[in-house]
Amino acid sequence: MAMQAKDIEALIQEAFPDATVQITDLAGDGDHYAATVVSSAFKGKTRVQQHQMVYAALKGRMGGELHALALTTSSPA
Repeated sequence: MAMQAKDIEALIQEAFPDATVQITDLAGDGDHYAATVVSSAFKGKTRVQQHQMVYAALKGRMGGELHALALTTSSPA
């Protein structure tokens, strides 16, 4: 079963309470999303580390309930 955008956002927001999160359904199928996440938790982390942190926040749902997630991450300016 596909994940809803609001569920993805909730999991990310739970892990990064200060985050600004924007989720876009890329294909309209509930399986392919893009997420933009801005959080102070990413400060000093590499892009790969930032993405790993977001994947960890999704609690193992990548590849199962969530087929594809294109990530853009950054710390606040």
